[in-house]
Amino acid sequence: MPATRRAILASAATLALASRSHAQAAWPSRPIRLVVPFSAGGAADSAARVTTPHMGAKLGQNFLVENRTGASGSLGGNEVARATDGHTFLWDASSHIVNPALLPRLPFDYATAFTPISLVVQFPSAIAVKNDFPARSLAEFVAAAKARPGTITVGTQGNATAGHLGLVAFARRAGIEVIHVPYRGGAAAAQDLAGGAIDAVFTTLVSAGPVVDGGRARFLAVGTRTRVESRPDVPTIHESGFEGFESNEWAGLFGPAATPPAVVQAMSDALVEAVAEPAIRQRLVQIGCVPVASRPDDFARFVRDGRAEMAALVRDANIRAE
Repeated sequence: MPATRRAILASAATLALASRSHAQAAWPSRPIRLVVPFSAGGAADSAARVTTPHMGAKLGQNFLVENRTGASGSLGGNEVARATDGHTFLWDASSHIVNPALLPRLPFDYATAFTPISLVVQFPSAIAVKNDFPARSLAEFVAAAKARPGTITVGTQGNATAGHLGLVAFARRAGIEVIHVPYRGGAAAAQDLAGGAIDAVFTTLVSAGPVVDGGRARFLAVGTRTRVESRPDVPTIHESGFEGFESNEWAGLFGPAATPPAVVQAMSDALVEAVAEPAIRQRLVQIGCVPVASRPDDFARFVRDGRAEMAALVRDANIRAE
């Protein structure tokens, strides 16, 4: 065989091998598994199912949303922390920064087991009162609590939840003492508020919204820094005399600790593009979310700061998980 022909064949073989190696390294090479450590149909799960179809279309693979509930979300977290297939991710919520302070015997370390990708949405917290409560503003609520310390009952979605911690943080900031009434979910607390069994709730806008819309309770304030698009008439705690105060639940996207930077970037780009779609953004707002879609560095800082803040709050207020 002439030398030139051998050179051409060798070159072709090299190109074919390089092409095959590139194809094997391409990501994603199969459907992406998204672990949601909460029940199907909840706010976090709903936000995931709204955004992932568009992400899948951009990345060229479907997202398989899998609900793995239990142990305050840590069972699903452990599933992703141990994943090594390069196609398993975690759609976690506020418990991601609360659990380390409350569950000391976890099989993984939240601070090192995950790679933050994006703060996807926030679920605004809200303070609402029953209709006959003598306060039309947050300032009046605080005045009433100071006039009757330790008598006003405030429901949350459960002990050691984001709502409970938000209530503790607000009470400390306002210098008031209230009675915490934990429920199994924000909707249950809101129903008791509507029936007059408790004076107020500190829970999500989503949970309290139906009873307020039904004329059986009133919003006093929301926990976001700026007013919420779906409730523009409700002032923020920040603008109601408590500058800088924020307390909201959220959902965010994480990968295992060893997720390659290129994959993090691809997931981030797909998510940002999805949340920017008008139809997707509108749907997120409809289900009570505030769309965010932050970049990885910003989310990493958000998680780090939030974890430190929650650890201090849990320690100082002596909060214990049930």
